[in-house]
Amino acid sequence: MTRGSESKSERRILIGRMSGAFGVSGEIKCQSFADPPVQLLKYKPLTLVFQGQEKTIEQLKGRSTAKGLVIRLDDITDRDAAQALYGAELWVARSQLPKAKPGEYYWADLEGLAVRNREGVGFGTVSHLFETPGNPVMVVAGERERLIPFLIGQYVDSVDLEAGLIMVDWDADF
Repeated sequence: MTRGSESKSERRILIGRMSGAFGVSGEIKCQSFADPPVQLLKYKPLTLVFQGQEKTIEQLKGRSTAKGLVIRLDDITDRDAAQALYGAELWVARSQLPKAKPGEYYWADLEGLAVRNREGVGFGTVSHLFETPGNPVMVVAGERERLIPFLIGQYVDSVDLEAGLIMVDWDADF
């Protein structure tokens, strides 16, 4: 799953983050948010965002290793330059992502949706989601912040992207 960011032309989705140098020749470890992780290499173009600067990458080169995804950027040729990109982010246009399967949602598409319980009480909007060992959790910002497990059929009754609404089975006092 991924987090989103608005851009002037089209919504972008965070798809990867640099997590340090790999070896001495300029390769970079990359935490991929794609599923499977190696899918990140198929997106093009990507936007590299680092320290407030953006750079378009037409084709990302890389490989899967036992320690995760490793990428190579054309202008990075040594370990120090690779390590200097720690924390840099890779973004793709939302339109590049495959259509979600029925009953599955991109987190970025849930952000901003209104949340209401069965009694019609509005809780606010989805600020973001995060993963826990048991399940994803929606952070709903309203008159107060609520953390609601994103479990369809258990706490989440329905998601209507068109209407911009998530219905939940959640007590307003909780």
